[in-house]
Amino acid sequence: MPKYVYDFIEGDKDQKDLLGGKGANLAEMARLGLPVPPGFTVTTTACRAFLASGHVPDGLFAEIGEHLRQLEIRTDKRLGDAADPLLLSVRSGGKFSMPGMMETILDIGLNDHSVEGLAAHAHDDRFAWDSYRRLIQMFGRTVYDIPARQFESEMSVVKAAAGVEADNDLTADDLRRLVAAFKKVFRAGAGREFPQAPHEQLHLAVRAVFASWRSPRAGLYRRQEHIPDDLGTAVNIMAMVFGNLGVDSGTGVAFTRDPATGARGVYGDYLTNAQGEDVVSGVRNTVSLEQLEAIDPVSFHHLVSIMDTLEKHYRDLCDIEFTVERGKLWMLQTRVGKRTPAAALTIANQLVEEGLIDLDEALARVTGEHLTQLMFPTFDDRALPAPLARGVPASPGAAFGRVVFDSAEAAAASGENVILVRRETSPDDLAGMIAAAGILTSRGGKTSHAAVVARGMGKTCVCGAEDVRIAPDERSFTVDGVTVNAGDDISIDGSTGAV
Repeated sequence: MPKYVYDFIEGDKDQKDLLGGKGANLAEMARLGLPVPPGFTVTTTACRAFLASGHVPDGLFAEIGEHLRQLEIRTDKRLGDAADPLLLSVRSGGKFSMPGMMETILDIGLNDHSVEGLAAHAHDDRFAWDSYRRLIQMFGRTVYDIPARQFESEMSVVKAAAGVEADNDLTADDLRRLVAAFKKVFRAGAGREFPQAPHEQLHLAVRAVFASWRSPRAGLYRRQEHIPDDLGTAVNIMAMVFGNLGVDSGTGVAFTRDPATGARGVYGDYLTNAQGEDVVSGVRNTVSLEQLEAIDPVSFHHLVSIMDTLEKHYRDLCDIEFTVERGKLWMLQTRVGKRTPAAALTIANQLVEEGLIDLDEALARVTGEHLTQLMFPTFDDRALPAPLARGVPASPGAAFGRVVFDSAEAAAASGENVILVRRETSPDDLAGMIAAAGILTSRGGKTSHAAVVARGMGKTCVCGAEDVRIAPDERSFTVDGVTVNAGDDISIDGSTGAV
């Protein structure tokens, strides 16, 4: 019987075909002695067997169970334990990066009993109930295809009743009420109660990640990026580390150089008291990674040291996901980062100067497509009116077109210039992002979903334009009393952030 599961310490970065990019790079970081939570990877071979037959290959869950028992020994925790439960993250990871296109489920293992134990062990009721509501929400969306808006609607009701605007301002009692509301949404959408057995949660999550390889948005992204359809995805299962444990915890995404320009430095986004999906989804505006130095100088300098180690090891720009749990830094992912064509040229030149690559390799890294995209239009600043607003310059270029607020409308308008305007984008917006001339969001930063996907496609993008107040139901946005309606023309400058 083939081996379907590999501990992180068994692999390395050259096994992307078998372990996927995320799993191979987690294994590589573990080999380098970096702080990676313990875990294991289910191979792409298992996924392909599942996709071919429609069922999990014989022996897979038994093999997962063996690795889970070793994980329980290493962490001194037990999945489903009512006093101090082991919780798991279950994340996709194909050979090639497909940001946000496949599925992730966090906090696997929580139920009505273990949430109380987690709260008592952490001395933090709010953290435990926040983690439980996240699990129900992600599990419902991913495993049972319950529309995200149904959970978001209940979140809005609870926030309105509590008189708060931000998710992280909800109290433990608010979150208990939210969990009860989310369970009702789950029951209505799934036709069953939320599963209380942690091993059932894990098995359903693995199946859902396998199946997400064939989701329409994943297929669309593969066609856009010329990724073969038959590769399948690995599944990475690791012990949860928590960025939502209070003000001394948080999560972030870092780049070892600016992915928009190639400039040297520390670039990225950070959120206190948050889990990883909060950063890339853009649901909350982040602070710049540089501000982590003031928030937690020890973690910041440890991170900068790791960034230097990874860039020298991979000899390229690295994209890093990390979490700080009560002052301890954990590495959750690294990969060679997506960049704009201008950044590709700059970084290749810098790496030659630094002796990390030779000229032949530098020339191979700057493709003809990069050179074509370097000819993107730019604005003549002298001819432009004063900007209406400014955001984060997430992906350079100049874009002009009529405003649309809906990805389906943007896709339908393919062939004419439109600017897709959203509070934040999600993977479900991919078709609209492909069709649009440019993307404008009022939330998120340089590492949000909109920014990462736009850079990968060479698409102009401005993120985090906080002064842009979007009213999607009215199909308009306002800035300082000026209203812009659907169909009006706007310009965005992805190099300066001007709108």
